[in-house]
Amino acid sequence: MFKEFKAFIARGNVLDLAVAVIIGAAFGKIVTSLTDDVIMPVIGKIFGGLDFSSYFIVLGKVPEALAGSSDYAALKKAGVPVFGYGAFITSAVNFLILAFIIFMLIRAVTKLMPKADEAPVDAPEPADVALLREIRDELKKKSV
Repeated sequence: MFKEFKAFIARGNVLDLAVAVIIGAAFGKIVTSLTDDVIMPVIGKIFGGLDFSSYFIVLGKVPEALAGSSDYAALKKAGVPVFGYGAFITSAVNFLILAFIIFMLIRAVTKLMPKADEAPVDAPEPADVALLREIRDELKKKSV
């Protein structure tokens, strides 16, 4: 069983998938930081100093220690049911940025790759093959 597992892990596609997952997770963190630390503050500034993470609706009872609090993270940590649509907006923007970057990468790679419908230039037909083809065609004409 260990040999089978070792053979499974040693396959190229399994290793490629593992590398892709690790790189994807790191890339996701970079995009999350880009969204949270660069883009969303700029969007907030454009719209009058808004912080999207502070947009939420409290759905349950708030403990007295947090009464009147507008700290989404503190309320959530305290177990208060909170409808955090601002955090959702941030995640949606994060997704759109990630999807656009992946689209641009795939687009660049496909431009570099040769197209499947472009057949390589064929070598000229050998003289003996051309001669045999002419003989075949003449024989067909005579038999008809």
